[in-house]
Amino acid sequence: MHRTRAAARAATLGLALGGALALAGTAHAHVSVDPGEAAQGSYGVVNFKVPNERADASTIRLEVHLDPDHPLASVMPQPVPGWDVEVQTVTLDEPLESHGNRITEAASVITWSGGEIAPGTFQQFPVSIGQLPTDTDQLVFKAIQTYDSDEIVRWIEEPTADGTEPEHPAAVLALTPGDGDGHGHGAPASGDDTDGDAGHGTESVVADAADATDTTARILGAGGIIAGLAGITFGVLAGRRPTGPATGDRSQD
Repeated sequence: MHRTRAAARAATLGLALGGALALAGTAHAHVSVDPGEAAQGSYGVVNFKVPNERADASTIRLEVHLDPDHPLASVMPQPVPGWDVEVQTVTLDEPLESHGNRITEAASVITWSGGEIAPGTFQQFPVSIGQLPTDTDQLVFKAIQTYDSDEIVRWIEEPTADGTEPEHPAAVLALTPGDGDGHGHGAPASGDDTDGDAGHGTESVVADAADATDTTARILGAGGIIAGLAGITFGVLAGRRPTGPATGDRSQD
C-alpha cells in the first residue's frame, strides 16, 4: 500500500514538473520587441516578433500602436515578403525638431496584413525607428493580433508597478542612458539615421537573439516532456519493486 502511494506521488510529481517546464517554454508567446533594449537618443532597427500560439488558426493581421506620449520623428518599416504594410500618422500638438527640421506629424499605428503566420511558427516585422526619446526609460508598443478564425488578441497591458507580467502584456522597449552625442551607441541601435541607413548591421544581432529565445523554449519544452516521462517510469517501477527482505526471512525459517 505504501509503495503504491509512493508510486502515485512520484508519477504526479513528474507530470507536474513536466507541465511546469513545458509552460515555461511558451511563457513568451506574445508579441514582443527584439532586441528589448536600446540607448536613449539613438536610431536603430527593432523587430516586432509575433508567434502563433494557436494550433488551429493562422495570424493574418498585426497592428502596432506606437507610444503616443513619446512620438518618433522617423518610423520606417522594412518590407516583409507576402505582407502589406500601412503607417498611419497623427498631427503632433508639439512639433519635433530633427536634424534642423520641424516635424509636425508622426507615425501612430503600423499595420501588417495580407500574409499568414501558420500555427507553430513566428514572424518578425523589422522597423527602423528614431530618434529615441531621452526623457523616459521605456517605450510601450501596444499590439493587436488577428487570426483567420476571427479571434482578436489585444496585447495592450502596460507593465505593472510591482514587476509582475500581466496576462496580455504590451511589448516594451527599455531605454538606457546614451552617450550624449545623439547617436546612441548602446544596444540595439547604432549609427545615425540621417542617410536613411539607420540601424544597419543590427539584423544579425536581432536574429541571434530570436534564435536563442526560440532554442531555449524548445529545450525547456523537451525537458518538461522528459521529466514527466521519468516521473511516470519511476512511479511504475516503484510499484513493482519486489519485497526482497520479507522473502529472505521466510527462506531462513
